[in-house]
Amino acid sequence: MLYRFREAQAAELGLGTRADRRPRMASACKSLRECERWRGEILREISRKVSKIQDAGLTDYEVRDLNDEINGLMREKRHWENQIVALGGANYRRNVAMLDDDGKEVPGTKGYKYFGRAKDLPGVRELFQSRKKDEEEENQALAYYKKFMNQGPSYYGDLDEVDGKLLEFEREAEEEDWEEAYTHQRETLNLPSEDPIPKLPRAGAAGQSQSQNTSASTTSSSKRKTTDQEEDVEMPAVSEDAKRVKTDSDAAVAATTTTNDSDTVRAHAQAAAAYIPFLQPEHLLPPELPTRGEMETVLLALRKKALVEEYFGDA
Repeated sequence: MLYRFREAQAAELGLGTRADRRPRMASACKSLRECERWRGEILREISRKVSKIQDAGLTDYEVRDLNDEINGLMREKRHWENQIVALGGANYRRNVAMLDDDGKEVPGTKGYKYFGRAKDLPGVRELFQSRKKDEEEENQALAYYKKFMNQGPSYYGDLDEVDGKLLEFEREAEEEDWEEAYTHQRETLNLPSEDPIPKLPRAGAAGQSQSQNTSASTTSSSKRKTTDQEEDVEMPAVSEDAKRVKTDSDAAVAATTTTNDSDTVRAHAQAAAAYIPFLQPEHLLPPELPTRGEMETVLLALRKKALVEEYFGDA
């Protein structure tokens, strides 16, 4: 009876007899049933040691030893689980990270783990506190920058030019800078101050062509006076201003020709509409094609709208 009691007690404690002792190498066991049995025995040992490590009467050295033994059993359990998978058994390995209530990974769940009172040891307590402090700092930084995330196009200034106020303000600022720069240049060159300040040349504006025509006429008149006064002086080479004046004159001639052609086409349309009572002269005119600038403006607006819908939705 005493022998049977000792044997049952040893089996309960996981000691077993010499013939029935757990192999040191999991790969030496070729029976799936035996591997399952030894894995269950290891789980029972881990459960007993985890319950024992909660005892408040243990010293720090005993707590460290128990924690080391638990980690050793955890490694041995992984070896037996690998052997079970190799023999065609169930896969008990779980690589899913442990998450807390906020969905973040719990520290100390990978590598060397701490159980029970082991987390309150002098060196371990500071480790967990430092990790918690780092997480709080990351959360504060994320909360600070979260208000700058997922902003609409108005936050980045993409809609500032829609109402036209910004463009008008920029146009006025450009004109003021132009007048100031022209006044400073006139004072530097000692030019007469009676001349009016020319308008700011803009791309595609009528003021640009007028200013160029005025400068062209002034240049040609000054050259004519110089030629009359000094007939023996050789004529200089054609300058860039003269070339530009010639180009402007050709453009003016082309514009005049285009105007005459449009008048001719309108006259033909009116004559044809006189014989067809249900048509108007506008119906017989050729269609007006958009200019390059108008097409670029429309395409740019469509591209902006597509980008806004892609990144920010319909709202």
